[in-house]
Amino acid sequence: MTYDLYVVTDEELSNGHSHAEIAKLAVEGGADVIQLRDKRMSAADLFAEAEKIRAITKDKALFIVNDRIDIALASKADGIHLGQSDLPVKAVRRLVPDDFIIGISVGSVEEAVKGVLDGADYVAVSPVFSTGSKPDAGEGRGLACISAVRKAVPKEIPVVGIGGINSGNISEVIAAGLDGICVISAVVSAPDIKKAAGDLREKIRNIKNE
Repeated sequence: MTYDLYVVTDEELSNGHSHAEIAKLAVEGGADVIQLRDKRMSAADLFAEAEKIRAITKDKALFIVNDRIDIALASKADGIHLGQSDLPVKAVRRLVPDDFIIGISVGSVEEAVKGVLDGADYVAVSPVFSTGSKPDAGEGRGLACISAVRKAVPKEIPVVGIGGINSGNISEVIAAGLDGICVISAVVSAPDIKKAAGDLREKIRNIKNE
């Protein structure tokens, strides 16, 4: 299981593409993980998109749902991604199968360590750099936070990062300790989503293989 290229869907930034269309193109480009993220869509509409994405990602990429445990379970997603103000990791772990993936956004070593102790399968440093794609995320945590989190959690727990990451700074965030790169606008807002995903994935793999 790899988290090299982790694409978060966002219809508002996608130049007219639906969540499912974003997922399809990103997977065709080689995305390893797709996260369905929408804070405004109704439960019925979100579930409909989730079912489409489940079919697209089946046996090709991991499918993660942001926040909504009901949508994640109903659509048979591979996992859920939680924020610090969402249902706690411990509570979600009680509701899901043993192989269900739980990811947690963290902004400090303390949050990362607690998340893992509570049952998280991966942690996401958020935001790495300040970004307009997630204006509610606050100031960027920086490379030092990545390094500190990577040292603080067990090596088998993937550490990914989101926020302001693009082709120009991938080398430095991987060098700081990230196992995977989460992106929104770098792929979703590209004129050619499939190509953008493919180019990023190739760059990530090349850097890791250096």
